[in-house]
Amino acid sequence: MNRPAPVEISYDGLRFLITHNPTNAQLGRFIEDLKAYEVTTVVRVCDATYDKTPVEQEGITVLDWPFDDGSAPPDQVVDDWMNLLQSKFREVPGCCVAVHCVAGLGRAPVLVALALIECGMEYEDAVHLIRLKRRGAFNSKQLLYLENYKSRMSLRFRDTNGHTCVVM
Repeated sequence: MNRPAPVEISYDGLRFLITHNPTNAQLGRFIEDLKAYEVTTVVRVCDATYDKTPVEQEGITVLDWPFDDGSAPPDQVVDDWMNLLQSKFREVPGCCVAVHCVAGLGRAPVLVALALIECGMEYEDAVHLIRLKRRGAFNSKQLLYLENYKSRMSLRFRDTNGHTCVVM
């Protein structure tokens, strides 16, 4: 299977790496990519196909939040994702969080799009930005989910001067 290269999505101080699901045979290259983008955390939203121990030995946390291929994420995954991003981007401003599903075209881009929407981006703009770098991302069910998603603005806060800022 020809897999697309990892892509970085950056917006308003937030950095994400969308990638495909490696196998144990490809793990060395996968770790090199994570290190090149200074990834601190990887979120797997598909079934595990590789041993996460070598990744974690490099100081990169691997979290397993699988959900069904082609679907929208369950509420618990969305809540966990937003909580992770709030803490990671506050603890380490400018860090990069990686997320992958099998091909990096459905579940992983949906989570990144949700983060962009939570930062105040319109869903159409989030989809467009991701598709510019990840051609073929999203299916019709996922697009409908994003269109109907109600942002809680969880990656925004008001500073002491009343300005709205991205969580950092």
